[in-house]
Amino acid sequence: MRRIDEFYKLRDAEDYFEFFELDFDERVLNVKRFHILRKFGELIEKAKTVENLSEEQLLNAYQFALIKIYKDFEGGYNPSAAEVWGLFENPTPCFTCSTQMSCKTEEHGVNHGNCQSQVQLSFS
Repeated sequence: MRRIDEFYKLRDAEDYFEFFELDFDERVLNVKRFHILRKFGELIEKAKTVENLSEEQLLNAYQFALIKIYKDFEGGYNPSAAEVWGLFENPTPCFTCSTQMSCKTEEHGVNHGNCQSQVQLSFS
């Protein structure tokens, strides 16, 4: 199996750090997990749009993105309320699907409805 295929099968934040053999503070990851994975998913999508990257270059870009995002959050970055609430107004592909070439609900058993986050709020 190609290494890039192995990467696209990863699901948990810890798996990404282990895949790239990166150290991480479990406390930081437990507190900032959602935001780290969201930003990481966004950078993965951007990297996928760059043409003519080899598998190695793409994985290097993913590794750099993970390091950068983790260091940002490790240093105390906190998303603003506008960023957090923006998630509900403009959903993006869920992280499971954003790391895939296409959403295959039969593979992970979740219906994402066109790969959009299924955010539902109720204040009642």
